[in-house]
Amino acid sequence: MTGPGTLPWRSVCADLVAAPVAAALSSWAHASDVSVAPIDPGLADTAEFCARYGVALADSANCVVVAGKRGAEIRYAACVVLASTRADVNGVVRRRLDARKASFAPMADAVELSAMEYGGITPIGLPPSWPVFLDRAVLDRAVVVIGSGLRRSKLALPSGALAGLPGAEVVDGLAR
Repeated sequence: MTGPGTLPWRSVCADLVAAPVAAALSSWAHASDVSVAPIDPGLADTAEFCARYGVALADSANCVVVAGKRGAEIRYAACVVLASTRADVNGVVRRRLDARKASFAPMADAVELSAMEYGGITPIGLPPSWPVFLDRAVLDRAVVVIGSGLRRSKLALPSGALAGLPGAEVVDGLAR
């Protein structure tokens, strides 16, 4: 198994991914293309992770949970953007969710609803009702590093596989 940087990439094992990630990988067509590597959980945040493990920001993708509100209804979505960019939450994401207001979901909500650790949330294994918006630039990378659902590991996979996730939508201009 290979991936970017200096990490010891290997086949995915259940003890290095969150339970919903393991469940999703058990039936996902691209699961065999995914590698995992343990990391220091204190270095899970993107900038520190990339600096320590030699992964370029352009090869690392962040998954952020967004809450869009229209009246009393709250709609959640995941946005996957390269670590060198930011999701356009108040423009593109808000419109895609048909919401009057959109913002990053509160940490407690994101953790509870995803059943993943904050700082490790990944688009693999999210609730099936959530759309997964992928910035087109993510798919331009050969391999991308994403969270594993836990702060103590990362996943590497061919970026194009992300488009095969349930609920995935490739969105031009999602990031800026």
